[in-house]
Amino acid sequence: MHDDQPEPTPSPRDSAWFETTHWSVVTSACNLDDPLAREALERLCQTYWQPLYVFVRRQGRSAADAEDLVQGFFAKFIEKNYVAGIDAEKGRFRSFLLLMFKRYAANEWDHGQRERRGGGRSIISWDQQDTEQRYLLEPVDHLSPERAYDHQWALTVLDQVLKQLGAEFRSSGKQGIFKEFKVFLSGEKGSTYAEVGARLGLSEGAVKVGVHRFRQRYRELLREEIANTVKAPGTVDDELRDLLAALG
Repeated sequence: MHDDQPEPTPSPRDSAWFETTHWSVVTSACNLDDPLAREALERLCQTYWQPLYVFVRRQGRSAADAEDLVQGFFAKFIEKNYVAGIDAEKGRFRSFLLLMFKRYAANEWDHGQRERRGGGRSIISWDQQDTEQRYLLEPVDHLSPERAYDHQWALTVLDQVLKQLGAEFRSSGKQGIFKEFKVFLSGEKGSTYAEVGARLGLSEGAVKVGVHRFRQRYRELLREEIANTVKAPGTVDDELRDLLAALG
């Protein structure tokens, strides 16, 4: 089973390593001279587009208003280099972004001004219909717009981590193993180790070891994803606790 799983990668805790490897995803997103800026920006937008959209919709705004505000905000985010002021928000991009978005939205509505989809500027490719359908498919609850934002952020992060893990398995031709193992992440009752082993041609013990490594790698990727948007290594654990709380 050892050959069927990706080996765990080191998780350096050195602050200098952290600053250059993770926080740069945020800081480079607004540095238009950086060739990786577009990639970094899309990564952030993909994580926070749906949470911000949900936030606006939970305020009672229409789907069209939500689309306009979020796209317009991301356009302004780049132009005004909002990220330069993040130190004042203790280096949590999630909290910083919502604060800046609230200010932007309040200004737009106070003055009766709305930028249609970022003023015609293409910020990131996105599926308008899928965005609204995802919102409508969410269970009915009484979460505040802020809590709904955090909840959607948590779901989006977990989805991105699972996709990244799936890509690792596909790259090594082990998508079948990924499909069988991912059900063990949810904690819901399903196939037993023995049943999975029978389908994969592995012993029950080998499946147990493989699932353990699978979960370990998932946790590593989750920490890395969280680390992309917090400034200090010690903040990762706090943000992970917030993520779990948002799912509760």
